[in-house]
Amino acid sequence: MPRPLASFPVLRGRDGAVLTVEDLGLVLDLPREQITFTPDGLGRLRAEGRTVLIELRARKGATPVVHRIDDVDEADARVFADDLNELLAKRVDDDDVDGAPFAVIRHLGPTWRKRFHRRLLRGLLGYLLALAVLAVVAVALGHGSLLFMEIPLGGLAWLCLGAGWHGVGRGRRERWLRRHGVVATARRATTRGAYIYPDGTGAYRGFAHGEDDPTLTVAFTADAPGDVLVLSKPFQDMLNTFLAPVVLFGWGALTIVIGLAAAGFFTGRL
Repeated sequence: MPRPLASFPVLRGRDGAVLTVEDLGLVLDLPREQITFTPDGLGRLRAEGRTVLIELRARKGATPVVHRIDDVDEADARVFADDLNELLAKRVDDDDVDGAPFAVIRHLGPTWRKRFHRRLLRGLLGYLLALAVLAVVAVALGHGSLLFMEIPLGGLAWLCLGAGWHGVGRGRRERWLRRHGVVATARRATTRGAYIYPDGTGAYRGFAHGEDDPTLTVAFTADAPGDVLVLSKPFQDMLNTFLAPVVLFGWGALTIVIGLAAAGFFTGRL
């Protein structure tokens, strides 16, 4: 009699890796990745000592993709593999299936996009802090009229600098990835807002995105396939390439003028 899913052991391996059963599929949690194996993609499990090999289904003549977890309890590994294989053997669908798209890798580490947005946020908060300090100093020195220039122009400059910086940074990253990275097509998964794409190694990776297009064009580097970036559509790419640098330069120059004007007020030259 097959073992109930709830009674399957949890396999804990090297570097905090954890393998669990969920709805006959598997979830392999790694330090920077999570791999979800749905039942349609699983071929068989092999327990080899303290290592469990997760072999995906493959079309006839193709080499199956294999994932692994090491340094697990040997007895639990053997029970885990035998019982899951017994459940998988009850399938009655066609054996000629490519299981790779059914094993989706989700990147858990920091991405370029998150790091870039963090730097952008710090810069914009620093700009707001500088404006607040300037306002306090202006009022303290009796130059309250300076606020009528600082608040509207400084606030508008803050917005435009943020938009320009974002466009320039993203545009540069996309151009670099188009030249030196890997460009692929991501297709919509069954879950709304979820997409999967081939990473060039035979595996598939997943990510969430706010759009709902059937396919998206993505890019990543060969050494970090999980750090994926959705490429901008042609019109947005044109704005990032041509308009964003103009906005960034123009409002950056205006920011300098605001600073010089404030210095002139404080020194009595204006």
